[in-house]
Amino acid sequence: MKTIIRQPQLYRFLKYCNESNLDKTVLDCGAGGDLPPLSIFVEDGYKTYGIEISDLQLKKAENFSRENNFKLNISKGDIRKLPFKDESMSFVYSYGTIFHMRKNDVKEAIDEIKRVLKPGGLACINFLTTKDERYNKGEKIGEGEFLQLERGEKVIHSYVSLEEADKYFKDMKVLFKEDRVVERINDGLKIKQGYVDYIAEKFSKSIL
Repeated sequence: MKTIIRQPQLYRFLKYCNESNLDKTVLDCGAGGDLPPLSIFVEDGYKTYGIEISDLQLKKAENFSRENNFKLNISKGDIRKLPFKDESMSFVYSYGTIFHMRKNDVKEAIDEIKRVLKPGGLACINFLTTKDERYNKGEKIGEGEFLQLERGEKVIHSYVSLEEADKYFKDMKVLFKEDRVVERINDGLKIKQGYVDYIAEKFSKSIL
């Protein structure tokens, strides 16, 4: 039985990757947790790599890999300083992670993702939007940036407008963009979350 992950949007990204003629190498930036999304790529024949900054989430991923006999190649690291060579990855994604940074750091992380992507490679990145019910709540630390309580700890959340997020992909070809507002029950309470998802292609050198 195949692994079922909690981020259904990554199945769409996997489909885009499968339609590419590049070799099957994929990097997850923010790869930890008890159900690592890299598992669906392994099951589809990909060589996987992951970066995770949290020791706790890294340990959870290691336990999952051991229990399911998966070699995910997840190591501790910072998205802003990826330990990979230029143009070494066909596909890179950061899902549910990059908005836990200040916006200057978000740009730095996305520049790193572009650096390691091969020409013609695909990136999948999502952002929190100002449609989220938690926008403008908590301790403001910058424009669209807030410290908010999450599982008892203060965590950075950066929010963007739909147009604001476009700037990160001006030097790429946007293949897919989706504005999502999700209403769900969390800990017995109804919450509303706003996201914008991108799948973008790095231009080949012949186009640049």
